[in-house]
Amino acid sequence: MTDNTDKIEGKLIPTLRQGIDIIKMVLFKEIGPHLEKQYPQMPPEDKVRLTGAVVNGLFGVENMEKTVADFITDHHHIVQQEMEAFASNFDHLTIPVTDALRIQYLCDIQEGINSETVLEKARKLGILIEDRGIPLPGAFMSLVRSFGVAYKILQPKQRE
Repeated sequence: MTDNTDKIEGKLIPTLRQGIDIIKMVLFKEIGPHLEKQYPQMPPEDKVRLTGAVVNGLFGVENMEKTVADFITDHHHIVQQEMEAFASNFDHLTIPVTDALRIQYLCDIQEGINSETVLEKARKLGILIEDRGIPLPGAFMSLVRSFGVAYKILQPKQRE
């Protein structure tokens, strides 16, 4: 590989991972208010933990912080229930989640991580749109930008 190709690839994976994080932020913004309605008796800080646990669960992220890990252990059934209901509660987000999970898988492969179980879990939960093609990086980042702007996570591009 040339130095130029290495520089491009060296920037691509972190950029794509930032895009995945933006999709996670979109999910956090959508799931939070839903859980507010579902669990009005739950303390606000637990609703935030629950929202994070659902988002992390969908993306196969384990939070090792003791308070969070303990919360997830104590509320595993609720986390699982919300993940199982995700496809029906948030069907309008299955395209960006499908693309983000596939891009995450490709980034992981590049870094020597096998995250196929995350895709399989999403497939079992009915979240992964199986007949949707794997997005090219540019198309994924375009999708990320549109969702990021729509959810006020990113600023709209300024026209020159």
